[in-house]
Amino acid sequence: MDVLRVFCAPDGRYGNELGVVRDGSRVPERVDRQALAAKLGFSETVFVDDPERGAIDIYTPSTRLPFAGYPCVGAAWLLDVPEIVTAAGVVEAHQDGEFSWIVARADWAPERTLRRYASAAEVEALAVPPAGEWIYAWAWEDEAAGRVRARGFPGRGDGITEDEATGAAALLLTRELGRALNITQGRGSQLLTAPGPDDFIELGGRVAFPRQPSLV
Repeated sequence: MDVLRVFCAPDGRYGNELGVVRDGSRVPERVDRQALAAKLGFSETVFVDDPERGAIDIYTPSTRLPFAGYPCVGAAWLLDVPEIVTAAGVVEAHQDGEFSWIVARADWAPERTLRRYASAAEVEALAVPPAGEWIYAWAWEDEAAGRVRARGFPGRGDGITEDEATGAAALLLTRELGRALNITQGRGSQLLTAPGPDDFIELGGRVAFPRQPSLV
């Protein structure tokens, strides 16, 4: 299994850890995949079912997801493929210098509550809310420049109280605001977005290994 950090800061720190099981055939059953994802405890774990096609299966510690942003960005970088195939649809992918990019539809993203605050300081001071609702808290840092401060609270009660970087929520916020965004989330992760035609949105960021890959 590989462990990646997705949406790293410009200095290479932060990013959301992603588990990637490159040979998904070793864990073929959904119930076993769910159990492994829960055991690993990452926000999301990806099982690669076809590395040449970029076909993946995505799990949080408690549920299977048809689509999620940071697993697609990370898997595209690791597999070096032009597209990622998810249960929701085919996600275009490309590399551009230090950034890994995908193009996906915002309506593939799971539902989140986008909650705007008056300032970045308010977002940074938030306590983790009670479980029960997936909340993406955000505020403008610099509206003219499209700079956003955000934090994500999954609210699933599965041990992930705060998501360090949430690509799906970034897609939803980009659709709502209708403009390109430069988002700082969590401790300092960076996500870049740009809206396109037909509800497709570009989502990009830096990907790195936090440590040497290990086998599961």
